[in-house]
Amino acid sequence: MLNSKTKMSVKGRVGVGGGEMGSRNAVVSRNLALLLCFGCFSAGILFTNRIWTEPERTNLESKNCNQKLKFENHTSINSLGQISNTQYDISALDSKISNIEMKLAAAKAEQQSLLSGDTASGNLKRKYFMVIGINTAFSSRKRRDSVRTTWMPQGEARKKLEKEKGIVIRFVIGHSSTAGGILDKAIEAEEMVHGDFLRLEHVEGYLELSAKTKTYFSTAVALWDADFYIKVDDDVHVNLATLGTILAGHRKKHRVYVGCMKSGPVLSKRGVKYYEPEYWKFGEAGNKYFRHATGQLYAISKDLATYISENQHILHKYVNEDVSLGSWFIGLDVEHVDDKRICCGTAPDCEWKAQLGSVCAASFDWKCSGICRSVERMVEVHRTCGEDVNALEHASF
Repeated sequence: MLNSKTKMSVKGRVGVGGGEMGSRNAVVSRNLALLLCFGCFSAGILFTNRIWTEPERTNLESKNCNQKLKFENHTSINSLGQISNTQYDISALDSKISNIEMKLAAAKAEQQSLLSGDTASGNLKRKYFMVIGINTAFSSRKRRDSVRTTWMPQGEARKKLEKEKGIVIRFVIGHSSTAGGILDKAIEAEEMVHGDFLRLEHVEGYLELSAKTKTYFSTAVALWDADFYIKVDDDVHVNLATLGTILAGHRKKHRVYVGCMKSGPVLSKRGVKYYEPEYWKFGEAGNKYFRHATGQLYAISKDLATYISENQHILHKYVNEDVSLGSWFIGLDVEHVDDKRICCGTAPDCEWKAQLGSVCAASFDWKCSGICRSVERMVEVHRTCGEDVNALEHASF
C-alpha cells in the first residue's frame, strides 16, 4: 500500500498532468470555436448577398423584358406607320406617274405636229382661240373622210385656220390593246397622209370613253394654250364660224361650260343602251341625272380643262362620258351655258332655223345620237345645214 505521501505525490502529478492536457484542449476548443464562428459569419454574408442579389437580378430581367416589350410595341407602331406612309407614297407616286404620262403624251403630240409642219416653230406657245377634238375610233375611217370633205379644212387651209383664227382641229384617238398592231399602223399611215391626229396615251374601248375624255382635255391643255377646248363626235356636222361666235361671247368669263344641257333618266335596266351601273347613286328608280351637256358637242373654258388635268387621278368615271364630265363640275362655281344652236336636228330643222337668222353650230339626229348613216349623209347635211362658205373667213373672234 502506498502511504499517504506517496498518494499525494501521485495525485499531484496526475493533477499537474491533467491540467496541462486540459489547458491544451481548451486552446484547441477556443480555436475551433473561432474558426466555426468565422465560417458561420462568412456563410451568413454569402447567404445574405444572394438574397439581395436575386431580387436585383429579377428586377433587372423584368426591366429588360419591359423595355423589350416597349421596343417591340414601338417597332410595331412604327411598322404600321411605315405601311400607312408607304400606301400614301404609292398613291402620290400614281398621281405623279399619271401627270408624267400626260406630259409625255403632250410632248409626243407636239413633236408630231412639228414633224407634219402643223405649227410654225416660232408659234409653239402662241395663244389659240379654241381646240376642237373630234372623238373617233379605229373603225371610223370613212366617218373621218366624210368630215374631211365637208366642214373640216384640209392641208394648207387647216394650217391657215390655226395661224389666222387660232382654231386647232384634230381627230382624237388612243392606241389599241395590242401595241404596234395593225390598227395602230393603219392610223399611223393615215396620219402620214393627213397629219390631223392627236394620239393619246389611252387604250381605246367603248367603256373607256370617260377615261379618254379626261386624257384628251389633259393633253390638249398641256399642248395648246387656248380659251376653249371642245369635244365633238365624228358623226356630227359643225359650222365653225357659228361655233366660234357663240364661244366668243363667253370669252371673258371664268369656268364656263357650254353645250346643249339636258337631264335625262338614269337607266337601271341592265342591257339597255346607256345603262348606268351606278344608278343607285342617283336615288330612287326613275330619277334623272343632274344637268349636263349632251355628248355630241360641248366646250369648256381653259380653267376647267386645267382643273380636269390637275385632278384627273381622283375624278370619278361613270359609264357615260357626258355624265362624267358634268359630275366633275358638281360643287364647283361653274356657269352652265345652255345654247340650243349646239344641238340642232338635220334638215328640215337646221334649214328653217337658218332662215330665221339662227344658224346652227352643230347638227345631228337625236334618234341616232349623231347623223344617221353619217358616211352617206354628211355631204347632204353639209349642203342643207352648212353656213355660208365665206362665213369663217370673215368671222372675227
